[in-house]
Amino acid sequence: MAKRTVSLLLLLLYGACVTTAAQVCRMLSHPVLPLLSDERDINIGAVFSLHRNVLLNIHPFSSEPEPTNCISLNLREFKFAQTLIFAIEEINNSTQLLPGVTLGYKIYDACGSVSQTVLSSMALMNGYEETLHDESCSKPPFVHAIVGESSSSPTIGMASLVGPFSIPVVSHFATCACLSDRKRFPSFFRTIPSDYYQSKALAQLVKHFGWTWVGTVRSRNDYGNNGIAAFEKMAEQEGICIEYSEAIIRTDPQEQLLKTLEVIKKATARVVLAFISFGDFVPFLKLIAQENITGLQWVGSESWITSRIIAETKEYSFLTGTVGFAVANAKLDGLREFLVTVHPDQEPKNELLKEFWETVFQCSLRNTGSGTRVCTGSEHLTELQNEYTDVSELRIASKVYTAVYAIAHALHNLINDVKSATNISKGDLPTPLKVLEYIKDVSFTVKTGENLFFDASGDPVAKYDLVNWQPAEDGSLQFKLVGVYDSSLPSETLLQVDQENMVWAENSRQVPVSVCSESCPPGTRKAVQKRRPVCCYDCIPCADGEISNETDSSDCFPCDLEYWSNENKDTCVLKIIEFLSYTEIMGIVLSICSFIGLLLTSMISFVFYLHKETPIVRANNSELSFLLLFSLTLCFLCSLTFIGRPTEWSCMLRHTAFGITFVLCISCVLGKTIVVLMAFKATLPGSNVMKWFGPVQQRLSVVSLTLIQVIICVLWLTISPPFPHNNMNYYREKIILECHVGSDVGFWAVLGYIGLLSILCFVLAFLARKLPDNFNEAKFITFSMLIFCAVWITFIPAYVSSPGKYTVAMEIFAILASSFGLLFCIFAPKCYIILLKPEQNTKKNMMCKP
Repeated sequence: MAKRTVSLLLLLLYGACVTTAAQVCRMLSHPVLPLLSDERDINIGAVFSLHRNVLLNIHPFSSEPEPTNCISLNLREFKFAQTLIFAIEEINNSTQLLPGVTLGYKIYDACGSVSQTVLSSMALMNGYEETLHDESCSKPPFVHAIVGESSSSPTIGMASLVGPFSIPVVSHFATCACLSDRKRFPSFFRTIPSDYYQSKALAQLVKHFGWTWVGTVRSRNDYGNNGIAAFEKMAEQEGICIEYSEAIIRTDPQEQLLKTLEVIKKATARVVLAFISFGDFVPFLKLIAQENITGLQWVGSESWITSRIIAETKEYSFLTGTVGFAVANAKLDGLREFLVTVHPDQEPKNELLKEFWETVFQCSLRNTGSGTRVCTGSEHLTELQNEYTDVSELRIASKVYTAVYAIAHALHNLINDVKSATNISKGDLPTPLKVLEYIKDVSFTVKTGENLFFDASGDPVAKYDLVNWQPAEDGSLQFKLVGVYDSSLPSETLLQVDQENMVWAENSRQVPVSVCSESCPPGTRKAVQKRRPVCCYDCIPCADGEISNETDSSDCFPCDLEYWSNENKDTCVLKIIEFLSYTEIMGIVLSICSFIGLLLTSMISFVFYLHKETPIVRANNSELSFLLLFSLTLCFLCSLTFIGRPTEWSCMLRHTAFGITFVLCISCVLGKTIVVLMAFKATLPGSNVMKWFGPVQQRLSVVSLTLIQVIICVLWLTISPPFPHNNMNYYREKIILECHVGSDVGFWAVLGYIGLLSILCFVLAFLARKLPDNFNEAKFITFSMLIFCAVWITFIPAYVSSPGKYTVAMEIFAILASSFGLLFCIFAPKCYIILLKPEQNTKKNMMCKP
């Protein structure tokens, strides 16, 4: 029934038929005949676009339609046909493949037309008998498999037609991913990879070179539409944006092509992906050359990326640097020798061979008298170098060769299995359905080195060469292999590119840039521009404490608590730990000041020791003076404990040492003040007050007052001692390593006790400032206590408000300032008398009234 249906369809397409009583049907139209044929035991059909165009005829519907005429011989497709014949003859001469069985062929011309492809396919299924009868429908199919076509749209028509009849179709150049749909095309196979893989490879290629902003131009047919659709899907996954997507076809008027060119010229994308079939691209290229559009980086699809016709046309030099994926090249030994043996004398009645000869030699085998040179027949194809005789680029021709061998291997396996089961004769040939079953499982290695097998969708493993168009010495462009793409490899090695040996647009060695926005460097994040694609963005610097360590990062990430962003905002680094160090200027200055105070105190102590028997030293309680000098020495040394990296022990030492030494110092000053007051009282008649404040009482008062501070410090250290603390709250970008006071009550109790003694000492000294001694020490104690209190009163707000190490510096400054104040105010006048006015250092002078 299926065969009868196809026959009826063929008759309807051909025009009409006449029936007789014997149910004989004769076509009124002309049968579709193969242009090249050789019938053998098993026949293979083939459909190639041996001519580029169909000459459209206007049918008046008043007479029988004339046969379709095709024009413009396509040398590339003719070479495909000859390659198929070469492969068949090679198989027929082989003793290993199909021994005892010969293959024949029927090659039809599709003329680049879908309708002609469908007619050719129906002829291959049903034959081309002019008269049909009932027995015609019971005959086996005319061919057991079909090779072709070279374009996707015609192949879709062919595969849709023959698929329901289980006739295998093996294409060498139809790459549309849609043909992998097994529900629509159950009998379709191909020896060239699907455009799915090419689109995936192109997206990875564009991403590899950093082109995130590209334009696309496609053929307005199944090949271009499906290819670009797949590319756009892959590109979106790779973060690539399409600025524009234009569609053209060879029949478009020039005005339409100019509109497309205008879009390209106005666009900002410098990379153009041309997913165009060869026939559609040529008229577009001519227009680009006329408009002198240069500076674009072209990325091509395999349909035209290895076209020598385009590459050798000097007007197309703007294609310099073009890159694209091509089917892996191959070498077929003996093919050129076979191609150059083609001659019209082989088949004198074959019009195709005559047309071929006239086309390549630009002559005429017919003496038409039109002035065209007459062919002698002695011309030699070996002398020509054109698209037909060139065997350096057999990327697609080798796929025709592989397709024939795939069918042959399926037949070979099928026949061997049948032979092993029963004895068969040549007349008992396999059916297309059986061939279809066996072709799914073929796996063999072609002499080109390619290992062929089909996956569940009828596709082979995708392997591409990355081709770069580079200038040749004669001004044309040549193809350079600069990389490979192999879908069988791991994802990280799918694409391999030799970028150093590549040439780019305008013969540049620098990779062109095609982005909507420049890449955001590490340390910034992308902010998408309003109402624009995601590839158009602004680069916003990361906030303090946040980083982005990748180019084109979409967000900034906060650093951990102990880390901070570096100056470039691309790395989290440990926060700077701040403390007052001996190595920094402030620490050095304070240390020097401390040592100066220590040195002055030692010098004064030495002077006092040398003159301890002099009246001025003895008059003011030399014991308390030496104790005061000792306590001041401790105060100057105490300031050094505040410098350096805080530790658990240093934190406890600095605060307790500071508190105890200063109390000792103030206790001595207080004792001296009381001695001055008591000494004045003792001069009054009847007063014996000095017996209550002699040397023993003075020592006990100093010890008692200091002991109180010691008890406060012991309680502080016992309950909640100071400890080193990482303060991360004051500064976000650094850590203040400080001594936390532990107990605030303990800290302020220590300071409060020092302040209490200081105020008491100041009040007593102030009361004694006008005592009528020639050398009244109370005046100098008043000045020293005034300085002391002023320093520590101003210290409190400065201490609270100063950040980090400046807090410690303020504390050291207060210690040093108050210590220097005491040292200079109390001891400087005495040293002046001792060293510079020794004549005044007498008891008489000490007791004299002013």
